[in-house]
Amino acid sequence: MGGGSPVVVQSMTNTKTTDVAATLNQIERLQEAGCQIVRLAIPNAEAIKGFREIKKKTTLPLVADIHFNYKLALLAMEAGADKIRINPGNIGSKERVKEIVKMANKYKVPIRVGVNSGSLEKDILQEEGGPTAEALVKSALRNIDLCRDLGAELLVLSLKSSDVVKTIQAYKSVAQKTDVPLHLGVTEAGTIRAGTIKSAVAMGTLLYDDIGDTIRVSLTSDPVDEVIVAYEILKCLNLRDKGIELISCPTCGRIEVDLIAITNEVESRLAHINKSLKVAIMGCEVNGPGEAKDADIGVACGKKSALLFKRGKIIRKIPENQIVDVLIEEIENWPNSTGEQ
Repeated sequence: MGGGSPVVVQSMTNTKTTDVAATLNQIERLQEAGCQIVRLAIPNAEAIKGFREIKKKTTLPLVADIHFNYKLALLAMEAGADKIRINPGNIGSKERVKEIVKMANKYKVPIRVGVNSGSLEKDILQEEGGPTAEALVKSALRNIDLCRDLGAELLVLSLKSSDVVKTIQAYKSVAQKTDVPLHLGVTEAGTIRAGTIKSAVAMGTLLYDDIGDTIRVSLTSDPVDEVIVAYEILKCLNLRDKGIELISCPTCGRIEVDLIAITNEVESRLAHINKSLKVAIMGCEVNGPGEAKDADIGVACGKKSALLFKRGKIIRKIPENQIVDVLIEEIENWPNSTGEQ
């Protein structure tokens, strides 16, 4: 992470860490979706027991999410945590942070210093007049300096707000003031629709400016959705080519098939396919292939039918009730399907 490496995609389980089977099931689903790091909540000692068992049964790097109780951070590292996430401001004292740093160095475990607009230090809030972008930056740099003064060797930094503009301002500012790898995110972003938009705007702006080393899209949804959205953001910026890029027209009065239903079903059925393909679903059989000529494969719909095309070349005509199945079959068989490759 950092140092020119590709942006890393991560998520967080929403199962109880004490429920080993359910958590492992979710981790497996996240890994299948392309998640590269997964964070688990560690609210108590019972969660440590679950964490230890989970660590034995997955190859995915695990981050222990710690708040308030520094002893849980120590126990998590002993249990095999690949990274820990703490907010030094709520750990309690410099001596407690020192104990965490000491063990992190012993086990070569990175510490993610996670600063959040909802838990900033009182003196900083008073100085800045509230949880402003500059308040986030002050808190972040204070805590990074604390960890470094205590000898921390491996650090990652996040400074999150639910406000998109504050998030962008804070990350842009801190990126000029530290060389610590940055974990991007909009905290408490919201539902899959609102949260996706907030995350795309904030992370897209920052990543375009070459700010950010790892991302987590926070959604009130299935964590797998977070991974899917994260990759879509990266793909839009040409930072990753994992998975299929689906392009489709916005529909108009010329549409003579149920294009919205077709597109939604195709998108759903493509979720498990990790081929790097551009797939187009167009509503016009005359202009479709031309407008989507950069696509690898797709359909241009007409009256109760569609033309299947590959890289701009029309292959054959398909009745409306077969569009989804044929398109999925062709994608699954790519590059062994017939037609120009």
